[in-house]
Amino acid sequence: MVLLIALVVLAVAGLLFGPQLWVRRVLARHGRARADLPGTGGELARHLLDREGLAAVKVEPTDLGDHYDPEARAVRLSPQHHDGRSVAAVAVAAHEVSHALQHARGERAFARRHALVKNLGWIDRVATGLLVLAPIVFLVVKAPILLALQIVAAFALMAFRIVVHVTTLPVELDASFAKALPMIAQGRYLATPDLPAARSVLRAAALTYVAAALATLLDVARWVRVFR
Repeated sequence: MVLLIALVVLAVAGLLFGPQLWVRRVLARHGRARADLPGTGGELARHLLDREGLAAVKVEPTDLGDHYDPEARAVRLSPQHHDGRSVAAVAVAAHEVSHALQHARGERAFARRHALVKNLGWIDRVATGLLVLAPIVFLVVKAPILLALQIVAAFALMAFRIVVHVTTLPVELDASFAKALPMIAQGRYLATPDLPAARSVLRAAALTYVAAALATLLDVARWVRVFR
């Protein structure tokens, strides 16, 4: 029985933490500096945007993770990808430029994803507020039904966050494999032997949101333990 419980715990831990660790490992493995590459990830992003007629889209370094900001019309790359010369820098730059292309072309899936993601900030704040205030409200009002409703509402909002992360997957896969990988291969920005590594990085980039969804499940589990 103890062995079974241990196996279940290990399986759950692998499910929750495995994707995040795998994404980090892939980016680190292919993030080694390559003196033979002609430019940095930031320079490649600028080149690709100009080539696609998107000169108005900015390329900026950021400490908030690689992403494309539709509101500011900016491709933002972490320092190691903005300033680095590596397979990971090339692949991540092409992936984020692909999101700018999705935006510029008015692709519906990207528009839906952007509309959903914009709401995550206030949803997280409301969900956390409901959970933090639930015991206080119960002490003041002493209404078990109100406490239960608050907890259910908070978990429903957190579940919406998971749904948003999962529904972004088709947009991420399109950016990685329908746009970025052909862009890299056809432009010969990487040699043919480097393409499998670029594919791995692009797969990791696409699955980042799945890892985020699983991290949210972990948050939900923590709050469930609190209210048990």
